[in-house]
Amino acid sequence: MFELKTFLRQQQEQDLYRTRKVCDGMQQPEQLCDGKPVLSFCSNDYLGLAADPRIAKSLQHAVDKYGVGSGAAHLINGHSSAHHALEEELAEFTGRERVLLFSTGYMANLGVVSALLGRNDLVVADKLVHASLLDAAKLSAAKLLRYQHADVESLASRLKDNADTKKIIMTDGVFSMDGDIAPLPEMIKQIDKSNSALLVDDAHGFGVLGQQGLGCVEHYNCNDDVDILIGTLGKAFGTFGAFVAGSEELIETLIQSARSYIFTTAMPPAIAEATRTSLKILKHASDRREKLQSLIQQFRQGAEQLGLNLMDSPTPIQPVIVGSAEKAVAMSRGLAEQGIMVSAIRPPTVPADTARLRITLSATHTEKQVEKLLSALESFA
Repeated sequence: MFELKTFLRQQQEQDLYRTRKVCDGMQQPEQLCDGKPVLSFCSNDYLGLAADPRIAKSLQHAVDKYGVGSGAAHLINGHSSAHHALEEELAEFTGRERVLLFSTGYMANLGVVSALLGRNDLVVADKLVHASLLDAAKLSAAKLLRYQHADVESLASRLKDNADTKKIIMTDGVFSMDGDIAPLPEMIKQIDKSNSALLVDDAHGFGVLGQQGLGCVEHYNCNDDVDILIGTLGKAFGTFGAFVAGSEELIETLIQSARSYIFTTAMPPAIAEATRTSLKILKHASDRREKLQSLIQQFRQGAEQLGLNLMDSPTPIQPVIVGSAEKAVAMSRGLAEQGIMVSAIRPPTVPADTARLRITLSATHTEKQVEKLLSALESFA
């Protein structure tokens, strides 16, 4: 085996070394991690559905019916009635002709872009899109161009210079490290649909934004203008997996050509059945979304009073910019000493000199818990 110690040592010296925590119990604000009780502000379980007893009960009943594993890929004999029903219900929820389930959001993005584009085509992506979308562009062999983050003029310039090329314009809906929302209405005005498609990965917007939780497209009332809508089920839905929503032709093309769909085992059918219950709850969870917005405002007001460097985020993702990786790690460790778990996000996940504490809020947090976090942050202000 070739030498790896130098790389690992450099990661440690630059405060870029990543470690895992071992957590016990359900996904909820108060957890046991590495044997110690912690108050967590780093989960993507935005609505608190991961530990919802109604979804757990649905999963238990589904295991009795379907067992644990799906046993095969969707195109062999792994596509159950639970998968099929969930696809149909998600299609109705998103207002699309069809939906296709993928085992993860990463695989959904890889599958879509590589199935639709080839060597002579073009991907135009926001500079801060998720890593899976960048890997998808590379896998497709299409040319990749980046536009400045959320900058519609920069996007327009890229499109103007490549007007006649078949292309996909890619953006996150809610950006996972900044928490801001893509300017979809302004972007849509720039796109010529004759040879372009707009792809929105709304992993962090589904369930959180909109009256029914449909995400960014409901937030902006632009659902009909987004050609490819991608969402994950392991965040606000509280379960696992991902889906692509779009036209009949899009979904059929993916079934025929998306390698990350064709050549992988289907998610367990019991998970699909549990997600059907989650979807029913999510659509009528306006009280949870209102609670979440209240907590966001509470945190932002408190953080601004402390003079913390917040980003312009109206979502549960509240980054506190601290600059260096060393400082972010030190602050994360300092919070841990006070029993509070917040992730330090460092390059290359974020650009150089923008290391941060990525604080995420859940509808299951209490006002008292947010106050505890703010009190702990005061020592670093």
